[in-house]
Amino acid sequence: MLIGGGVGVGLVVAFALWPRHLGSELATGRGEQAFGNFIKIARDGRITVAVPQVETGQGIWTALPQIVADELGAAWETVGVEPAPLAAAYANPLAEEEGWPKGSRVTANATSVRAFERPLREAAAIAREMLVGAAADRWNVTPGECETADGFVMNGGRTFTFGELAEEAAGRAPPRNPPLRQTNRGRLIGQPLQRLDGPAKANGRLQFGGDVRLPGMLFASARLAPPGGQLAAFSRDAIRGMPGVRHVAARSDWVAVVAETWWAAERAIKAADPRFTGARSPADLRPLFDDALANGSSNIWFERGDYDATTRGSRPLAATYFVAPSEHLGLEPLSATARYTSTGGLEAWAATQAPELARKTAGDATFYPLPPGEPAGRAMDAEAIPIAIELAKALGHPVQVTLSQSASQNHDRVAPGALALMNALPGQGGITAAWQMRVATADGLGAALGTSAKKLGKTALDGSVPPYSIPNVRIEAVRAEVPFTPGYMRGSPLRELNFFTESFIDELAHAAGIEPLSFRMAMLGGNGRLARCLQAATRLAPWDGVGAGSTMGIAGCSAYGSHIGLVAMATIGEGQRVQIHKLVAAVDCGQVVNSGLVAQQVESNLIWAAAQATVPQPEWVAGMPRSRNLGSIGLPRIGDAPEIVVEIIPSGEASGGVSGLGATVLAPAVANAIYGGTGKRLRSLPFEVA
Repeated sequence: MLIGGGVGVGLVVAFALWPRHLGSELATGRGEQAFGNFIKIARDGRITVAVPQVETGQGIWTALPQIVADELGAAWETVGVEPAPLAAAYANPLAEEEGWPKGSRVTANATSVRAFERPLREAAAIAREMLVGAAADRWNVTPGECETADGFVMNGGRTFTFGELAEEAAGRAPPRNPPLRQTNRGRLIGQPLQRLDGPAKANGRLQFGGDVRLPGMLFASARLAPPGGQLAAFSRDAIRGMPGVRHVAARSDWVAVVAETWWAAERAIKAADPRFTGARSPADLRPLFDDALANGSSNIWFERGDYDATTRGSRPLAATYFVAPSEHLGLEPLSATARYTSTGGLEAWAATQAPELARKTAGDATFYPLPPGEPAGRAMDAEAIPIAIELAKALGHPVQVTLSQSASQNHDRVAPGALALMNALPGQGGITAAWQMRVATADGLGAALGTSAKKLGKTALDGSVPPYSIPNVRIEAVRAEVPFTPGYMRGSPLRELNFFTESFIDELAHAAGIEPLSFRMAMLGGNGRLARCLQAATRLAPWDGVGAGSTMGIAGCSAYGSHIGLVAMATIGEGQRVQIHKLVAAVDCGQVVNSGLVAQQVESNLIWAAAQATVPQPEWVAGMPRSRNLGSIGLPRIGDAPEIVVEIIPSGEASGGVSGLGATVLAPAVANAIYGGTGKRLRSLPFEVA
């Protein structure tokens, strides 16, 4: 459990004490009472919020408890968090809307606040009414004469702490449809409260996948076969006699060495020199996308108006854009731990963003999900779990399998990439009359969730429809046959699709001789929130209209129920590398839960997206990205970070998502800035300047 205000971090001891009327999946400790599936209140006033979503660094272990604390009227320093149990009650309510399997418990696509704000607020309202009812009975007043704030129920000058009322309140019948809290007293919503996961991460006490340590544990390093490949050979003789080595296991698609330390295991498997079969794949995958776009069968993804009739007899403007398949480039290697207990049971630990899927991968094991240290989406997959389980079974010892940084890169489930042919017909006054996007891509998130088959999944092109009031629009989807297994990446596919849209919109503006902001504003009549974001960003920059000598570019995006406008200042520097000097963003994410988290997410997204846009793409071999030294591939360093300004626009709309939002606008804004300053149009990611 993580405690707010830096109080501390510790283990929760579970006891089977259940409230009498309000059902709960939560186990409670001595002196604790459960109020439904999300909230526990202890006798000493501690409030624990069970959070269904995985903390990936986006701050969700703070945002969701903050919603509960605000609705309860709690004091933030008394609030803690624990991961919710693996139970059906905690499935993501937006799963079906997102095109995921029904009942999925997945942390992706900036759904956490959007999915759980209402259920958590309603759960807190029920608990608050039960606490107020208990206090009102003691004072012999009506509940309407009481209110809550700062962890107290109050009636005039009289108060009870939540802890003093918890046991009595938990025994009351829960109210139906309790009103949400109306008072302005002691409200926490919107405040930049301290992150609950911050102290534990700062002092190293929060456990990630590779941090698990068990008595008698051994360590393994493994090599996996390429997609569709098999283990061909390795040298057992090279391992024999190496210090610390305890076991060697070889299967058709992997080989592992178990040793007393991970370094011993890694040295041994390097010495064994395993070799695998694998299909040949080109070093550059762009030709595969070109072929798919030119020759693949397409389906209409979205259609409005009549594009063909509008463009018949004319020559629409056209441009082709490409985003290469992208690695996560995280520092956390793939890892999993397993052990057989003295009673014959099986346990497994691994970092995951999809706990239910990982539990299925673990089979009969009791699975303990851990937070990932890599936030961009690699932890959607858990292919190390079966290896750890098999090795633990063979040895009778706990075994932790950790792939090397090199092997983890080789088997990264990369974002699939996309190639788009854009066409548009200018209308009266240069404003766009017709728009077509034909996209060749694969389904990364669908592959990670096991929902994509021979066609693109339901959400593979989410974000492809432009946010502008263009009367005639057609989006065509083509499935690209890629030689690797794609995966989920934060911000994708919006990152790719918005690069196409906002770069092409900029081209159309320049072709029409209209200033890029004015061009966008003229077509945003139906999207006032995005228009306000663009206006705010350009006001803060301040926007120069992309005149002579300008180094500014602009881009906007509506995604995850939120909106963002970005002005980028960028040039081409030494070695023909893109240099980003300043980024000014304006965000409307509806009602803000924690303003500090919003700013942190937008800033970190922009920096991460800058790396994705400027680091050269890898060479491909046998359907795998060839591993590279992270220190030498040009990842941005602290000194390279641009000045970043983020303004949050007040809004009374429903809360939207922000994880991944900044990544959608970085590349087009920077590309548009480079065009404004040099006249060179960058149509590929990573950027190719030469």
